[in-house]
Amino acid sequence: MTRMRIRIDFESGGSIGPGKIMLLERIREAGSISAAGRALGMSYRRAWLLVDDLNRIFREPVVSAAVGGKHGGGTVLTAFGEQVIDHYRAVEREAAVATAHRLAALQAGVNPDYGVDKSVDDGSFASDPVVKPGCATEG
Repeated sequence: MTRMRIRIDFESGGSIGPGKIMLLERIREAGSISAAGRALGMSYRRAWLLVDDLNRIFREPVVSAAVGGKHGGGTVLTAFGEQVIDHYRAVEREAAVATAHRLAALQAGVNPDYGVDKSVDDGSFASDPVVKPGCATEG
């Protein structure tokens, strides 16, 4: 299936894309930066840095700390954080509809054998008949 990934670069230099949005969605589900990071296979530090970046990109925070209680503290999405997710997902949906015919045309031109041969040249010259392993070439 052909798919498109959207990254939005803001004039200020900040950006949002599928990774940051998925992180926000996992925080919404888990109520924790560390649990969200684990669900996405990233370290707590990486997840925290992305959340910190998101909170600095926008005028309002997208995530805030939840005060401790019976189960300790955690992290919650703010109402603005929910809006960021909603706007981003809407951009994805609208772009997919607007570009479906172009993506189909590109897909029609894709070589069906691409990616099938797993013995793709790894840059080692091992498959080059002229260069023998361990031999230098004349330059």
